[in-house]
Amino acid sequence: MDWMAWTWPTAAFFATIAMLLVIFTVLAIKFPETPRVGVLRIETTRGDRLFITLLGSAFINLAWLGLVGTAQPAALIVCLLYAAAVFRWV
Repeated sequence: MDWMAWTWPTAAFFATIAMLLVIFTVLAIKFPETPRVGVLRIETTRGDRLFITLLGSAFINLAWLGLVGTAQPAALIVCLLYAAAVFRWV
C-alpha cells in the first residue's frame, strides 16, 4: 500500500487502540457496570469515558502541536493526566 505511510509509531497507536477496545470489552463482560453520573451530569460507562479520553487526547495533541511544536512526549504526560481525571470524575 503506497497511499499510507505505516510507521512503527502509527502501528503502535492503532495496536494500542485495538488492545484497549478488547480489554474494555472483556471488562464489560466479566464485570458489568452501572452507569454513573459525574461532573458532566451525564451517565457514563467505562467505554464512554474511554471515548471521551481518546477524543480529548486528540485535541490536546493537536493544540500541543500548534502551540508548542513537535515535542510530543510532554503532551503524552498531559494526556495521561487528562485520562486519569476523566476516569475519576466524569
